[in-house]
Amino acid sequence: MTQTQKALLLAAAMIGTALLAVFDIVPEEVAQFAPFLLLALFPSMWLRRGRSCSAVSTKAG
Repeated sequence: MTQTQKALLLAAAMIGTALLAVFDIVPEEVAQFAPFLLLALFPSMWLRRGRSCSAVSTKAG
């Protein structure tokens, strides 16, 4: 799964939680903290592995 797909999945989960709160399926108090909980539970969605810039090479030439 690419980083873009992970980000879209995380955004969809956040929007879905907000919509569930609008229709009173999820309590409002839970929906307020859901984005933070999603970020804490799934750090691989927003934290990248490896170097922060893929353009920089570490090999000595």
